[in-house]
Amino acid sequence: MDFDTDLAETWIRTIATAVEQNRTHLTDLDSAIGDGDHGSNLQRGFAAVLTALDDLRPDTPGAVLTKTGTTLISKVGGASGPLYGKAFRAIGAALPGPATPTTLAEALAAGLDAIRTLGKADPGDKTIVDAWTPAVAAFHTAATTGAPLPEAAAAAAEAAEQGALDTIPLQARKGRASYLGPRSTGHQDPGATSTALIFRALATTTAT
Repeated sequence: MDFDTDLAETWIRTIATAVEQNRTHLTDLDSAIGDGDHGSNLQRGFAAVLTALDDLRPDTPGAVLTKTGTTLISKVGGASGPLYGKAFRAIGAALPGPATPTTLAEALAAGLDAIRTLGKADPGDKTIVDAWTPAVAAFHTAATTGAPLPEAAAAAAEAAEQGALDTIPLQARKGRASYLGPRSTGHQDPGATSTALIFRALATTTAT
């Protein structure tokens, strides 16, 4: 199974559904250590993405993801819009055509690089990076050992979900949560949680 245009668009639409379903949860997490708008911002952004894709009629997976990223940058406030926007644009740039699992692994890694370049965050800083990093590593390991796309995506989703859980005891060192100092511990990072939703959506998409 290759990651083609239809799968790319289905992935984004599945993310949009997951964000809508988890909007309150993401907002609650963000209310504890941030501005309290992560869920609503992402929901608004992905709703705009769906409209943009309806108008675009993309013909490559890269076109789907590049448009997704550009729309998120323009429509989502706070830090998450630029971070996710740059990530999807980087993934899109790496996918001019249908992708093998290995090629998609490289594209997802490019997305992580874009996030880290913009956000200046490292693993352990209690950010998106704490879920995206293990997800990329798990996907890459599975893909390079010959696993099919659904298996690689499932491994990435599990790693992202564990990465999000692992942010609970961390003290935030980046973003608004860092202003809380030790009080940021004991809370799951909302960005890492939405990253887990993104990778679980990829697993769901490729499993069907």
